[in-house]
Amino acid sequence: MAGYSTQQFIAGIYADGWSRIVATMIRFTGGDWDLAEECAQDAFTQALRTWPQAGIPRQPLAWLTTVARNRAVDRMRRATNEAAKVSALAAERQQAMNQQEPPPFGSDSEIPDERLELMFTCCHPALNLDAQVALTLRALAGLSTAEIARAFLVPERTMGQRIFRAKQKVAHAVIPLRVPPAHLLPERLPAVLHVLYLLYNEGYGDTQHKSRLSREAIRLARVLASLMPDEPEAHGMLALMLLHEARRASRLDALGELVTLEDQDRSRWDRDQIAEGSAILERALRRRRAGPFQIQAAIAACHATAPSTAETDWPQIVALYEQLARVAPSPIVELNHAVALAMAQGPEAALPLVDALAASGRLDGYYLLHAARADLLRRAGRQAEADASLRAALGLAPTEAERRLLERRLDARQRQISEL
Repeated sequence: MAGYSTQQFIAGIYADGWSRIVATMIRFTGGDWDLAEECAQDAFTQALRTWPQAGIPRQPLAWLTTVARNRAVDRMRRATNEAAKVSALAAERQQAMNQQEPPPFGSDSEIPDERLELMFTCCHPALNLDAQVALTLRALAGLSTAEIARAFLVPERTMGQRIFRAKQKVAHAVIPLRVPPAHLLPERLPAVLHVLYLLYNEGYGDTQHKSRLSREAIRLARVLASLMPDEPEAHGMLALMLLHEARRASRLDALGELVTLEDQDRSRWDRDQIAEGSAILERALRRRRAGPFQIQAAIAACHATAPSTAETDWPQIVALYEQLARVAPSPIVELNHAVALAMAQGPEAALPLVDALAASGRLDGYYLLHAARADLLRRAGRQAEADASLRAALGLAPTEAERRLLERRLDARQRQISEL
C-alpha cells in the first residue's frame, strides 16, 4: 500500500487512535498536555514520511506510540540540566509502558469503552465546565483550536488562551489523570455530554471526515446511555443526536448546496431514526427531570414529526424554548426563541427581541443573528434593512457553504428588484 492509499490509512489511524496515543503520552509525560500532543503529532508526521516507502508496520498504533514516547524522552532530556534524573525517570516510565500494544487505559474501569473512559478521565471537576470541554475536545477528539472556538462562539485567540490556562492548571495543581470510580461519574456527566454533543455538531457536515465524527459521537452516546440508564440527560442527548441525524440526507441538494429546514425534502428524512429518537426521548421525559438536552430533543422532535413547516407546532416550540431559557440560559437560546415566536405570532412579535439581542453585543460575530434578523425584516416588509442584515451575515459566515447560501438569497433579492 503506497502513496495516496497509505495517507488514507494514516488518516483512519489518526481518527481512531489519536485520543488513545495522546492519553498514553499525557500519563507518560506526567501530565504535560502540550508535550503529549506535540509528540503524538510528531509520530504521525514521521509516519507520513516513512510509511509510503517502508510500508505500514504490522502494529501501526504501537509503532506510533513508540515514536511518540521516544520523542518525549528526547524532549525531556533537553528540557532540563538534570539529565541523569530525567533519564532515570524516562527509563522507569518506558519500562512500565514498553509493550507491543498500548495497554488498556483503565482495565479495571466500569466504563465499557476506552474513548468514553478517556473523556470521563479528562473532564476533571477541578476545572470549570468550559475548560473541561475545551481541553477534552482538543486533546482527545483532535479538534483544532479554531474548531473549538467556533463551537463556543469566541475568537480563536480567546479559546487558545483558555486551553493554555486549563493545561497550566492541570500541570501546576498536579491534577491526576485517573479513571474516576463509578460513584463519581455523575458529577462529570455534564461535561462529557457537552463534549459528545459538540463533537457531533462538528461532524454535522458534508465531508467523509466530518460525518465520521458524528457517527462516533452517536456510538459513544449509545454506550453512555447504556452505562447510565438512570440519567435521563444521557438519553436526551442520544435522542437529540438521532433526531438531527435523521435529516442529514436532506441537508444538501444534488449540487451539494445547503438546504434550509423549511425547504428540505421531508420524504428523505429517516423515519426509523425519528421513531427511535422519539421513543428514547419519551422514556427519558417520564422520569420528570427534564434538562437542557431533553428539552432540545423535544424541540427537534416537533420539527421531525411535523408534515411541513406550516404544520409545525410553533407555539409548543416557543414554550419549549422558554423552558430551555430557564434551565440553560444563553443568547443562542434567546435567538432561537425569537425565531420560533416569529413563526407562531409573526415577525413583528420577534423583531424587538432580536434587536435587543443585537444591541447587547452578546452575539457579535455570530452570522446567524444577522441572517435571522434579515429574514424577519424581509417578512415585515422592511427590505432595505433586510438586505443590510443579509450582507452583514454574509461577511461573518464561517464556511463556504454558508456563504453560498446567503449569496443565493441576496441574488434572489436582486432579481426581485430588477423585475419590479
